[in-house]
Amino acid sequence: MTVYFIGAGPGAADLITVRGARRLAASPVCLYAGSLVPRELLAECPPDARLVDTSQLNLDEIITELVAAHEAGLDVARLHSGDPSVFSAVAEQMRRLDAAGVPYEVVPGVPAFAAAAAALKRELTVPTVGQTVILTRIAQQATPMPEGEDLATLGRSGALLVLHLATRYVDRVVTELLPHYGADCPAAVVAMASRPDELILRGTLEDIAAQVKEAGLVRTAVIIVGRTLGAEQFRDSHLYSAERDRHVC
Repeated sequence: MTVYFIGAGPGAADLITVRGARRLAASPVCLYAGSLVPRELLAECPPDARLVDTSQLNLDEIITELVAAHEAGLDVARLHSGDPSVFSAVAEQMRRLDAAGVPYEVVPGVPAFAAAAAALKRELTVPTVGQTVILTRIAQQATPMPEGEDLATLGRSGALLVLHLATRYVDRVVTELLPHYGADCPAAVVAMASRPDELILRGTLEDIAAQVKEAGLVRTAVIIVGRTLGAEQFRDSHLYSAERDRHVC
């Protein structure tokens, strides 16, 4: 058997990959994050599948379920929101499965920042304006940031920042970024990206915190800060330039 760590996407049920949907449909056991994964996706599971909501389970209990399925010879779909490569807590599960000798496969999904960019109708990398995107979060009591990855340090790069799990601390975000980006720097917050209740806030570092508070956002949202959000005057890319020699690889 195999455990399939599947990226369920940012929220819309039809944003799961074809591969992810096929793995889900073929797995007699499904462990899913009930607070984040859309219920509509569970309809893709086999009719008699064992469905386990992991939102109230700790790591040991989750691994117990995975190992039990392995011992019973059953494939498992382990559904995670977004993409497993970023802020998914998949690494600790894979480490436990390695130790237990349980095979697994990772199926990528659409990450929240990509869905947010789509909702904003923005490319996050724009020629001559910004070519770097930093995905990060801020230190919290439960999970401190590694040395050198604090927001003030990252902000010195001037790169476009995408912050996960940070809307509750938006005042802190603004305070730490203002010296590096300026009050007029474009900022946006996208909550519930791709879902029916999607909410988009657009502004600058000067006013985005007030908008977040007025909307009452505390979770399931990303904050995006950077000049590419407002870029209008920029050079066309070389990729489609008429001057490019398309006979040269």
